[in-house]
Amino acid sequence: MAETDKKDIDAHTGVETTGHEWDGIKELNNPLPRWWLWVFYASIVWSVIYMIFMPAIPALPGMQGYTPGLRDHTERENVHNALADLQTAREPQFERLQQAAAEGGIEAIEADPELLRFALAAGDSAFGDNCATCHGEGGQGAIGYPNLNDDIWLWGGTFDEIRHTLEVGIRSDHPEARYSQMPAYGADGLLERQEINAVADHVMTLAGLIEPTEAGETTGAEIYEFQCAACHGVDATGDRMVGAPNLVDNYWLYGSEREQIVNSIWRGPFGVMPNWGERLNDPTITALAAYVYLLGGGEPDEFAEAALLDRDPGGEAGQ
Repeated sequence: MAETDKKDIDAHTGVETTGHEWDGIKELNNPLPRWWLWVFYASIVWSVIYMIFMPAIPALPGMQGYTPGLRDHTERENVHNALADLQTAREPQFERLQQAAAEGGIEAIEADPELLRFALAAGDSAFGDNCATCHGEGGQGAIGYPNLNDDIWLWGGTFDEIRHTLEVGIRSDHPEARYSQMPAYGADGLLERQEINAVADHVMTLAGLIEPTEAGETTGAEIYEFQCAACHGVDATGDRMVGAPNLVDNYWLYGSEREQIVNSIWRGPFGVMPNWGERLNDPTITALAAYVYLLGGGEPDEFAEAALLDRDPGGEAGQ
């Protein structure tokens, strides 16, 4: 036998080496355990069987989707069927919810503990899927996104008003959408920069945010009277009939810093909420309206009626 054909056996372990050596350390040629090899081979066989019977191979060039497999299995269809079964199971509760809302409003829902739990659970689910991205997980809002927990409502905070807002949206493409538009006084060249600064001073003085300034008391007050009072009111308490925010309650949707107020006057805010009536069915909107109402800021009907009569619309932090 040639010298090169001799096996190299490690003197310490008695195991054949691979012939690789580094820094005096030899690599032992230990075989893998048989149980591990059998598991590995079984995995290969199982993967081949799975590939034949189940969807597994991504689309090749010129193909769409993936190979369906002999079982033609699809989790998409399973999920669809599961959701359909869930909707069928919930149907009686949704019917009860709709009937209670139609006959007695939010009071009827609150009077039925079981129905109330269902409405809150369904509303919470709908809110998380559709509303939390803008309004926050708990409805706390952010700069530019209304807080739904407080008592400040731009378009009314009764159960029916909230439900109607959800149905038609705000500045959406629905023909009955809640709609108001503040002019972009700076961007459209309606006012000069110094005039906008003066109006901001006047509004901040009315809100008690700053001490009166000469520009605010003269130029700002004059511009406010001719440009802003028609919507926000002479006393700046706003008007729910036209969706004009209250400017003196210190709830500011776009921020109460001077720069933020100046920016709002300059660009004319134009927030949009979708009309969920096109995406959600009536029972889901009812549950969602109940959930939003019960977050903490909902108004009794008599409060809203009094507010409309007094033309006291609340502030910018609510819808």
